[in-house]
Amino acid sequence: MIDNLWVGQGRLTRDPEYRQTANGIPVCSFTIAVNRPKSKDKEDKADFITIIAWRGTADFVCKYFTKGSAIKIIGSIQTRSYDKNGSKTYVTEIVASEVGFAGAKRDNNNNGENHQQDNQEGHDGYQGGVDTSGGVF
Repeated sequence: MIDNLWVGQGRLTRDPEYRQTANGIPVCSFTIAVNRPKSKDKEDKADFITIIAWRGTADFVCKYFTKGSAIKIIGSIQTRSYDKNGSKTYVTEIVASEVGFAGAKRDNNNNGENHQQDNQEGHDGYQGGVDTSGGVF
């Protein structure tokens, strides 16, 4: 079986948007710009990827990251759709399970820590924390 795993890093294109669900669960959304590999005689290009973070990870992102901050993310790709003006709109986004600082200390107010989330929206037993084990990040 192949896991749904996305790993990437980029810079926030705007400040994260923090909100809470009707049940009071924190959620944060933001977009990062990820540079494409440079090719000969072509302009620099970037992809813009929407990221969603839940619970403690949402709090962590909104506390330490702002527009222009470099961020590393591990998560999974999620697709969904909704009706807009009578037509179906499809959305692809990354649900972050772990985030970390990718830039220099001055870029991110970095204290050398990364944040790992054990679950997503539907899990009541969340025990978020900071990953200092020296894992992927």
